[in-house]
Amino acid sequence: MNEKKPGIGRRQLLQGSLALGLTGLLTPKGLWAKDSPTVTLPFERGRRPLVAFPQKRPLMVMTTRPPQLETPFHIFNEDIFTPNDAFFVRWHLANIPQKIDMNGFRLTIRGRVNHPLSLSLHELQTQFEQVEIAAVAQCAGNSRGFFQPRVPGGQWGNGAMGNANWKGIRLRDLLLKAGIEGDAVQVRFDGLDQPVAQATPDLRKSLRLDDALQEEVLIAHSMNGEALPMLNGFPLRLVAPGWYATYWVKMLNDIEVLNEADQNFWTTQAYRLPANPCHCVKPGEALTDTVPIGKMPVRSFITNLEEGRTIPGGESCTIKGIAFDQGYGIDRVLVSVDGGQQWLSARLGKDYGDFSFRPWEAKFIPKPGQAYALQSLAINRIGESQRFGARWNPNGYLRNVIETVNIQAS
Repeated sequence: MNEKKPGIGRRQLLQGSLALGLTGLLTPKGLWAKDSPTVTLPFERGRRPLVAFPQKRPLMVMTTRPPQLETPFHIFNEDIFTPNDAFFVRWHLANIPQKIDMNGFRLTIRGRVNHPLSLSLHELQTQFEQVEIAAVAQCAGNSRGFFQPRVPGGQWGNGAMGNANWKGIRLRDLLLKAGIEGDAVQVRFDGLDQPVAQATPDLRKSLRLDDALQEEVLIAHSMNGEALPMLNGFPLRLVAPGWYATYWVKMLNDIEVLNEADQNFWTTQAYRLPANPCHCVKPGEALTDTVPIGKMPVRSFITNLEEGRTIPGGESCTIKGIAFDQGYGIDRVLVSVDGGQQWLSARLGKDYGDFSFRPWEAKFIPKPGQAYALQSLAINRIGESQRFGARWNPNGYLRNVIETVNIQAS
């Protein structure tokens, strides 16, 4: 587990009397603009300033209003759990509370329930079983910058994801305590963030009742042993393991049980995929029918060797990486050093749970002066694997193609 960093103490959270304010939550600290150190991602317009926001180390900035901050990729080689201060940030609405009065904060459960609830953070932490789960949060647009032809939207590299050990209350326990009425079909989630303009729809996301009742779905108050950072959703966020993070509503304060399909903008118009088996179309092809985005496909990455690196020839080289999927669990990872012509089995590391990053490593001896195209291919326990060719859709979702890292032996 990561070393704990200064933050909100458990005693303060349990007291429920803390007015948490981060002056200038949306104002980055330190260097900015032309004076900022930068990272250049390997695609068009990939230059990103590295800036520290409150409770965050310097991260790659895509936008500041709303904040969209990407984790530098080397972080994923340092620990299987992404440190809280390096965890990516993605908000849709720019009107984000910069102070939470914990005396007045309540989570409400309402709608098609027998007994509506209004619960403080203290009540949530003391009156319900506290559970933990390791799970990957991944932005639906992670890796969008690599799409060819390019698509609109945030041009993320591969760092709009993170793995954390989440702690909180099962959503199922709250819903059962409230008493679900017989005609309930969906559960809708809303947070404290608000649009700047009245014409902008409030961000609300919904899950089918059966999905919401799965035991791994949490209302989390902590990640990696600490209170959620403000930019990652303090004081509560939905954690829906296996689902893209668009469903992981931050600063969660309202849960509504519905007796009909949710018709709000973020369900019926945003985050949609082509309604075919691959959820893909050819560039320029018209979309005729769409479905909501859902769970994540299998992915893997090499984490300890970056593009263009030179390594010593004639010496054993260890390739390290991570793999994950929607929750079936990783069964095996194959590694190629010649661009996919031949494959060898990687050794899987510790299993932190089916929804977590799974570490892996493989060894080979590079020949002096030889160039190598490193690839990894993850396969989960039901036989799903990464794709050999990238699929395309107009929103830049679902990338899980085999990635290539080119290196040179000296």
